[in-house]
Amino acid sequence: MHIGLTYDLRSEYLAEGWSEAETAEFDRDDTINAIEAALHHNGHSTDRVGRLSRLVVRLARGDRWDLVFNIAEGMFGAAREAQVPALLDAYRIPYTFADPAVLVLSLDKSLCKMAVREAGLPTPPHWVVKAPRDVERISPQFPLFCKPLAEGTGKGISEDSLVRTPEALANQCRRLLAEFRQPVLVEKYLPGREFTVGILGTGDDATVLGTLEIILLATAERYAYSYVNKEHCEQHVEYRLASSRDPETAEAEQVALAAWRALGARDAGRVDLRSDEGGRPQFLEINPLAGLHPQHSDLPMIATAVGMPYHELIGRIVDSAAKRIAGTVS
Repeated sequence: MHIGLTYDLRSEYLAEGWSEAETAEFDRDDTINAIEAALHHNGHSTDRVGRLSRLVVRLARGDRWDLVFNIAEGMFGAAREAQVPALLDAYRIPYTFADPAVLVLSLDKSLCKMAVREAGLPTPPHWVVKAPRDVERISPQFPLFCKPLAEGTGKGISEDSLVRTPEALANQCRRLLAEFRQPVLVEKYLPGREFTVGILGTGDDATVLGTLEIILLATAERYAYSYVNKEHCEQHVEYRLASSRDPETAEAEQVALAAWRALGARDAGRVDLRSDEGGRPQFLEINPLAGLHPQHSDLPMIATAVGMPYHELIGRIVDSAAKRIAGTVS
């Protein structure tokens, strides 16, 4: 296949004056190099398109591809991750990973949790704070955990995200509202083990690739897989391959796969979970547009841990998309 590559390159945005935090979700040059090399290894030709604005130009020029390998995160708006897929849908060009509806839903952590709860799956109670006065509506079920409603890569998460008093809750919500200019998700804090489950495939074909347990080292920020811990994971985090023979891991994988199917995610991605005080895994977030850096991103790390080479992971993603595409042809 002739495959276009859509992405937001972090180095380009940094050169334009955007900050490290603002570009945290964007891809490094070596990620794009690795994906392209894997696609070539698997027999495909590639065309680097880049960000949304360049895709618009290319489409207007009449350029087309058999498939677009899309990892563009977008910069602006609550639907930023959905912008490239929506444009490709309009031009009837197939692409990897989730469709616009799923990407919008998954980015809004509150809506996503409500959909998961409606599907009968466990997720901790939560509240949405849109203004400081909204804190008064929250039941005092301390400790609680605060994070921006629609960010990834641990942005806005730190040791201060865990709050134990009404005053700390109000202060943290005010800080996040001011810094990120979006609502704050407040949820019951879960003190148990933390898992990230890798998924391959779509619908009934989806399977668990493997599960990593996230273990914070003594040097890490406490309580959560925070922005700092993710950015400097080599120093702060142990990623331990969890065995499905362990009942808690098996339950986490069951919840993750059920959530993946219920939310309609496609091809590959991750589901993050944490266990409550009774050792019962709870859904936290889904990442249907997971990072793909060969060594630094969680999904490739899961693949490596279970013995799957990077080029095979990329091949499985393309194969899943190709199967979906074939299934839509009458």
